[in-house]
Amino acid sequence: MIPLSIPNLKGNELNYVTKALKEGWVSTGGDFIKRFETDFANYLKVDQSVACQSGTAGLHLALLLSGVKSSHEVIVPSLTFIAAVNPVKYLGAEPVFMDCDDSLTIDVKKLEIFFQKECWITDNGLINKKTNKLIKTIVVVHVFGNMANMEKIMEIAKKYKLKVIEDATEALGTYYTSGKFKGRFAGTIGDFGVYSFNGNKIITTGGGGMLVAKDKEIVEKAKYLSTQAKDDPLYYVHNDIGYNYRMTNIQAAMGVAQLEQLENFIHIKKINYQTYQENIKRIKGLSLLDFKAGTRPNYWFYSLVIDKKAYGIDRDQLLVKLAENGIQTRPIWGLIHEQKPYVNNQAYAIEKAKKYVQFILNIPCSSSLRRVEVLKVTDVLGKLES
Repeated sequence: MIPLSIPNLKGNELNYVTKALKEGWVSTGGDFIKRFETDFANYLKVDQSVACQSGTAGLHLALLLSGVKSSHEVIVPSLTFIAAVNPVKYLGAEPVFMDCDDSLTIDVKKLEIFFQKECWITDNGLINKKTNKLIKTIVVVHVFGNMANMEKIMEIAKKYKLKVIEDATEALGTYYTSGKFKGRFAGTIGDFGVYSFNGNKIITTGGGGMLVAKDKEIVEKAKYLSTQAKDDPLYYVHNDIGYNYRMTNIQAAMGVAQLEQLENFIHIKKINYQTYQENIKRIKGLSLLDFKAGTRPNYWFYSLVIDKKAYGIDRDQLLVKLAENGIQTRPIWGLIHEQKPYVNNQAYAIEKAKKYVQFILNIPCSSSLRRVEVLKVTDVLGKLES
């Protein structure tokens, strides 16, 4: 079986984890946590970062620190993994779902139309006409490593006095190569940026995440809240509600080793993406979704676009046939506004997301993927063409 996306653990992972074990620092204290946070911040060219238990924990903290309360609404995409939206509900707030554009990221044109036509600007902030609730924050997801239109999003956010949380859990290493934010990494443009190190991400700690923010005091507050809000750790004084959201030292040891290899991982994934592209373009009815011009993507996931009429079989049939040939693939997520916990939430003009969810299949993209395996995938895809 050629797997979809698995960890590449060929660096210093074993050495660093062994060191952490020998030193006895296996929990939420230890030098590797501090080192990982420092190395990560240096890579992104930001002041500091906070290592978390998961990307979801980071998103929860970001929403909390952006001021979201139970009376508020948060703008979210429908085409994303549900973990990007669930933390809104943790705080008792409500999501409002937006459509995607052809990059699968949030449609900024519809976002602006929604604010212009469906909202009021008041002294208290932006009010949704339909619900009379205050819209506080926008959660932007950089889907599969593709950067959303941050220039326009930040312009809109400034106009309507909204906080921006970048869910960069799939986009570590993606940055702009032109425009206003040239040289800026995904996750470092909005008020908050959140990253994930789940097992299928471009680097992994087995689990875990990282939070960055523009405001240094906010970063310190996030670290405070992530460690049970200890005001006096000796006498256990707590002046706030905290969370058990700190990353372990063993995870951080893995993270340090993985981060050392990140640029090489991206290089390998770029080459494999180009090989896929060269071969897939010869197959009628199939194409690979492009990454945006003006960016250096991290090439995390490769999205195969299937035209059933031209190719002869649909997404689900192709998934089965590839599995029969030892190739693991994955359909895109079910749209969140159609999931049972969210069917009563407002969804604004969702059109393209409904289209893309039907004919995209993610194909093998591990950073350990060999050229011979890429060619096997494209060979099978070619043979299945009707």
